[in-house]
Amino acid sequence: MFKKILIANRGEIALRIQRACRELGVKSVVVYSEADRDAKYVKLADEAVCIGPPPSAQSYLNMPAIISTAEVTDAEAIHPGYGFLSENADFAERVERSGFTFIGPTPDAIRIMGDKVQAKQAMIKAGVPCVPGSEGELPEDPKEIIRIARSIGYPVIVKAAGGGGGRGMRVVHTEAALIHAVQTTRAEAGAAFGNPAVYMEKFLENPRHIEIQVLADQHKNAVWLGERDCSMQRRHQKIIEEAPAPGISRRVIERIGERCAQACKRIGYRGAGTFEFLFEDGEFYFIEMNTRVQVEHPVTELVTGIDIVQMQIRVAAGEKLPFAQRQIQMRGHAIECRVNAEDPYKFTPSPGRITMWHPPGGPGVRVDSHAYTNYFVPPNYDSMIGKIIVHGDTREQALARMRIALSETVVEGILTNIPLHRELMVDPKFAEGGTSIHYLEGWMGKHKR
Repeated sequence: MFKKILIANRGEIALRIQRACRELGVKSVVVYSEADRDAKYVKLADEAVCIGPPPSAQSYLNMPAIISTAEVTDAEAIHPGYGFLSENADFAERVERSGFTFIGPTPDAIRIMGDKVQAKQAMIKAGVPCVPGSEGELPEDPKEIIRIARSIGYPVIVKAAGGGGGRGMRVVHTEAALIHAVQTTRAEAGAAFGNPAVYMEKFLENPRHIEIQVLADQHKNAVWLGERDCSMQRRHQKIIEEAPAPGISRRVIERIGERCAQACKRIGYRGAGTFEFLFEDGEFYFIEMNTRVQVEHPVTELVTGIDIVQMQIRVAAGEKLPFAQRQIQMRGHAIECRVNAEDPYKFTPSPGRITMWHPPGGPGVRVDSHAYTNYFVPPNYDSMIGKIIVHGDTREQALARMRIALSETVVEGILTNIPLHRELMVDPKFAEGGTSIHYLEGWMGKHKR
């Protein structure tokens, strides 16, 4: 086991990783920007080093500053969390070349799965079902692009090969709009991701977003830890997640989970990862793989009893997975609500000082947050300030516990999306389960403030 780990992230995930380190008896080094000087995890760290001003490009995305901090503090490994540099293959490579362990997959695995075209080709070879679409990157010839679209059938979606986080994608309903959409997406992809390659897929009209959590070690062992339903999203950004996915047969889930574990073995994957799928009419369609821990990992932890962040650290240290697939059992139901510092209906960010922070408690309630009374939410980063996660024996009990938890939560001084969560928890369609990825957008349209 490592003696000291550098945490190359901020916010609630930095605190989450720090807690996993403390439980393992590992010292933690936290890097922080000037905007995060007063963060809880900075105060709790064994060592904390300021690496730059508030802008991410000068701090949390500054590779030389992070690696030199690891050198001067004698850290042995670097945990990237999620976002920032977590899926940057060049960073993973620089970390390893500098003599540190990258707590995540190999740079090669990140590259393969980070390029959506390569990832899709790898999944097809591994027998994982994919959305019908172009075989690879779209060609330059407009006639050929039109031919591909006709063979898929409208509507289609044009996606950036290097995209992610809901960016770099455009839905096209008619042939007349196709070439302009391809050109625009290429230009955006080149500017945002440094990779202008785009590909095309069938646009599924009313799918759910289901994902499979995997863990793999360096000894060719891989398991899947059940599924999560992340269909409650707005503009491709998730706001509520749950496990297991309501209304999908276990036999169908098990079949896709086994294929994901086999795909990990095939590509030599190590660490935690998530296969994301669209699910429609009883069929799964692979869309991408996230080669990192995800925001919504706690719902899987609560239903499996497995600490995913600790497993990331153990696997990176060379340990074997301590369980086989048959030993993994799902128990009960878990739901997570992301708490964002934003207007609950317009979604405009609401940074500022929290004058009152009162998180909920009670049976089956977990709160992952770095916020506290008098904490200043900086305007420089993602608006998420925490997550409320509940676990119950049944989905009905989990829903009841979430309703109670949200009613107990008090955040003053800034706006948050908690009022929206309270409304969604009593929405009949959400309570029924199985809503599509477009449900929330439609709901917002009917509940305009």
